[in-house]
Amino acid sequence: MKSGGNSQLVKNILNGSLRFEDRYIPNRKTISSVVKTLKDSGYKVVFSMGVYDLFHVGHKRYLEEAKKQGDILIVAVDTDERARERKGPNRPFDKLADRLEILTALRAVDIVMLREVGEDIKDFVKDLKPDVLIMSDTTEDFTPKDKRNILLYCKEIKVLPAQASTSTSAKLRRMMADGAEQLAVKITDLISSFLNGKNNESSHSVSTGNTSRPHRVLPKAKAK
Repeated sequence: MKSGGNSQLVKNILNGSLRFEDRYIPNRKTISSVVKTLKDSGYKVVFSMGVYDLFHVGHKRYLEEAKKQGDILIVAVDTDERARERKGPNRPFDKLADRLEILTALRAVDIVMLREVGEDIKDFVKDLKPDVLIMSDTTEDFTPKDKRNILLYCKEIKVLPAQASTSTSAKLRRMMADGAEQLAVKITDLISSFLNGKNNESSHSVSTGNTSRPHRVLPKAKAK
């Protein structure tokens, strides 16, 4: 994208445009240029990343708290392939297009970009040079060495706790429990229906009264 296009894009972002094409920027070079323009204009840029699968109120509050740390919030969203790599073969439940649409509709989020398989957080910070990096206190693969390296390109690292008792894992557990309960009810109903059907079948096959069973008459053997 040319510089003129970048200028218009920056204006749209600052004006709070809710158009998807103004909020989702897949090209890393374009985002780096936009961030530089914003920082040169005195705006404090905040950066975070995540999967944001099965979006819930904890995600919303987390992003709102992240936005409070500066003026512009950029969120890198894991692709479906990266989500499977991190969370397992059955994830994500919400596909990338749906997750992007949700995030770009949030007022707290200004720019959304992608995080592909193999891309490290240090790569993003080195390219974008945000003022603040937002981390979750549930992140386990972030070492003191990572922190030192990141602070070469970022002024501050802010660690945020969970913003609600709800989590994606808790939501999944509830869904699985509800699903198991519903399945158990359906199985019980099916067994009951099957047994009732067998009982009805047995009752119809039993004759009442003192009726005799007809005897089959065999033909006489022919004389030789």
